[in-house]
Amino acid sequence: MPPSQKPNMSDQSSTTNCFFTYTKISFFTKIRRFLLLKTPKRQYKQSDQTEKLKVMEKESDQDGWMVLQRAVKGLHFGRWEEKELAAKEIKKLAKEDLKRRKSMAELGVIQPLVAMVESDVLERQRLAVQALIELANGSFANKLLMVELEILSKLPYQTDQLDEPTRQDFAHLLLSLSSLSNIQFPVSSARIIPFVVSILESSSSVETNLLCLGTLYNLSSVLDNAGNLVTNGVVNTLLRLSSLAEASEKSLATLGNLVVTLTGRKALESNPMVPENLIEILACEEKPKCQELSAYVLMILAHQSSVQRQKMAKAGIVPVLLEVALLGSPLAQKRALKLLQWFKDERQKRMGPHSGPQVGRLSFGSPVSKRDVDEGKKLMKNIVKESLYKNMETITRRANGDGNSSRFKTLVLSSSSKSLPY
Repeated sequence: MPPSQKPNMSDQSSTTNCFFTYTKISFFTKIRRFLLLKTPKRQYKQSDQTEKLKVMEKESDQDGWMVLQRAVKGLHFGRWEEKELAAKEIKKLAKEDLKRRKSMAELGVIQPLVAMVESDVLERQRLAVQALIELANGSFANKLLMVELEILSKLPYQTDQLDEPTRQDFAHLLLSLSSLSNIQFPVSSARIIPFVVSILESSSSVETNLLCLGTLYNLSSVLDNAGNLVTNGVVNTLLRLSSLAEASEKSLATLGNLVVTLTGRKALESNPMVPENLIEILACEEKPKCQELSAYVLMILAHQSSVQRQKMAKAGIVPVLLEVALLGSPLAQKRALKLLQWFKDERQKRMGPHSGPQVGRLSFGSPVSKRDVDEGKKLMKNIVKESLYKNMETITRRANGDGNSSRFKTLVLSSSSKSLPY
C-alpha cells in the first residue's frame, strides 16, 4: 500500500472518542426527556388527589351540617322518637368535631337535652345525658350553660332505680360539671353531694366509684363545701373506700382537703374508724402515694392535739412510723419523722418535773442533790433511747438495710416540730 493510503491511527482514535461521546449525550438526553415526561403526570395525579379530598371533606361538612340541622329541628319540634334519634346524632357529631361542639349551644341544642333528663323513660334519659357529656367535653361555656339551665335540680332522687350504665353516665356528667369549681364558679353542691353519695353506696362498679370520687374531690377543693360534705356523711364513706385498693388514693386526697377545715377535722376526730384505718393504710408499703396522703391527714389531726396523739399511740402508730421513716418514699419519710418528733416531745413532757415518780418528793424529807436529779434524768433518757433503738434494729433487720439506722437516729434527734412544712 502506498504511504499516502496508510490509515492514520490518531484519526481513528478521534473518531472512536466522538462516537462514545455522542452515545453518552444521547443516552442522558433520553433519560432527561423521560423524567420530564413523567414529572407532570405525577404532579397531575397528586393535585387531582388533593382536589378529590377537598371535595369529599366539603361534602362531609355539608352532610354534617344537614344532619345537625335535622337534629336541632327534631329536638325542638319532633315527637319523642325523633327527639331520641336527634340526641343520638348530636352525641355522634359532638364527639367527632371539636369545633362544631362549641357552636352547638348557639343552635339551642342544650336546653331540650336538659329537659329530657327529667324523662321517666330510662333510655331517653340516658341518651340525653350521653349527648350532654359530649357537649360538655372541653367547653366551659357549655358546662356553664347547663348549670344555668338548672340541670342539677333535674337529677333523679332515687338512684337505686337506675341501672348501672345510667348511673355511670350521670357520674361522668357530674364529674365534668364539678370541674367548674377549679375556676371558682359556684356550683351548688347541695344537690350533687347526696346524689353522688347515693351512687357510691349502691354501685359496685369501680369505674363509677372513681368518677364519683373525682366529683367529691373537685367539690372539696372549695372550702365552703366542707359543711355540705360532712353533713351528707362523706367522711364515713371516704374512710370506708380508702381501704379499697382502687379507690384509696382519691378517697385520701379528698380527706386531705377536708381535714384542713374545722368542720372536716372535727368529723374525722369523732369518727370511730380514725386513727386505726389511717394507720393501717400507712403500714401498706405497696402504695407509697397512699402512705404519703395518710401521713398528711394524721399530721393535721395530731398537730397541737394531745388527745389525738394519745389515741394514735394506743393504736400502735409509733412502730409503723419507724418503718415508714426507714423504708417509705422521701415525702412519707419526712412526714413520719415529723410525727415521731411530736411523740418524742410528748413523752418528754410526761416525764417532766411534774409527772411520774418524783425524786424530790421522797418521804425521807432529806433534800436531794442536783447531781442525783441529773443522773436520774440521764438514766430515764437512756432507757427511752434504748427502747427506740431496739425497735429500729428490729425493723432494720427486716428490711436488710443496716446502713440506714445511724442516719435515722440522727434525723429523729434533730428534726423540729415548730410547723407543718410537708
